[in-house]
Amino acid sequence: MSQVTALIVAAGSGSRMGADVPKQFRSLGGVPMLRRAVLPFLEHPRVDAVRVIVGEGQEAVAAGALRGLDVGTLIKGGRERADSVRAGLEAVAGGIVLIHDAARPFCPAEVIDRLLDALERADGAVPVLPVADTLAKGDSELRGTVSRHQMLRVQTPQAFQVEDLLYAMEESGSSTATDESTVLQSAGLKVATVAGDEMLHKLTSARDWERAEMMLSAQLVVRTGMGFDVHAFDGPGPLVMGGISIPHDRGLAGHSDADVVLHALTDALLGAAALGDIGQHFPPSDPRWKDASSDRFLRHACDLVTKQGGRIDHLDCTVICEAPKIGPHRATIQSRVAEIAGLRSDQVSIKATTTEQLGFTGRREGIAAQAVATIRLPDGPSRFGHELSASAAPGTAHEA
Repeated sequence: MSQVTALIVAAGSGSRMGADVPKQFRSLGGVPMLRRAVLPFLEHPRVDAVRVIVGEGQEAVAAGALRGLDVGTLIKGGRERADSVRAGLEAVAGGIVLIHDAARPFCPAEVIDRLLDALERADGAVPVLPVADTLAKGDSELRGTVSRHQMLRVQTPQAFQVEDLLYAMEESGSSTATDESTVLQSAGLKVATVAGDEMLHKLTSARDWERAEMMLSAQLVVRTGMGFDVHAFDGPGPLVMGGISIPHDRGLAGHSDADVVLHALTDALLGAAALGDIGQHFPPSDPRWKDASSDRFLRHACDLVTKQGGRIDHLDCTVICEAPKIGPHRATIQSRVAEIAGLRSDQVSIKATTTEQLGFTGRREGIAAQAVATIRLPDGPSRFGHELSASAAPGTAHEA
């Protein structure tokens, strides 16, 4: 078979969604929608290359959404969809092209197979679904129904030979076509239909987005992790706890900044995701972490959860010490932890207790912290559960 290239069209403004950024770059289940749209094609064994078409000024945000993925140089699209598709076609070296909307983030592999197989008997192929609802004419009132017979909902991706589609676009001369199969038919070429999939529903409204979020949530299971950390008092204060500096006559000893709260929370998240412990990711033998700010550790653990398609629901930490008093700083610590983890403040709980002057904390020799993290992760592979993010070494892509 000829070279197969997937062209992901992501050049739209997404204005109907009413968000600050175009919808293709918004987070869907913790992952940019564009990334979700690209991954099924990168992972399909019959697709040789994936290219992405973006709009003017969208290169930087698109590169961030696609970090670590093999999509080559981003293609600059045009004002109309047809202009963007033409730019994409001219950037590939012939063969077969699969043109797909970034606003359809869940493409089943079997649809791609059906499309490529259909090209053996037609000039183009599109996935379709039957129309289930009654169709009618009218505006403020009904003015008659329309037969559903032979009515179909056309989806993407759509498959073509690059040369055939370029020829059809030249023959058409139109720059306003919203569907490539229409252009091919107008040039007298044959377009086959294959079974589509409800997973290919296009996200165009806020309600579509809500449904997609609910669908993703249904694929997640609750996981819980525990973390514990302790540091001895050493040297003069102040000390760092929960990402803030707290006045105290003594500091804490540690290779990094000895933040017991953030260390315990980091371990709790890593435990919930079954990703080892803080010492594996940030070994004290590594000079990079000497006196390091522990917000980097917690942020890294949060990123690792997100990369698995997971969501953090709640973080809870209990500080165990005689002094300093945590109460006056509780709200500030809570806000700071929420900021680092990308959560709301009401998703973070900070508590404190003493050991009634028993043990090393009772003797004021140090401070301990115990943490619990509640997250949700995908329950094994699903029809749209891909490796959502490229791995990054701690302290590199995740540094603030």
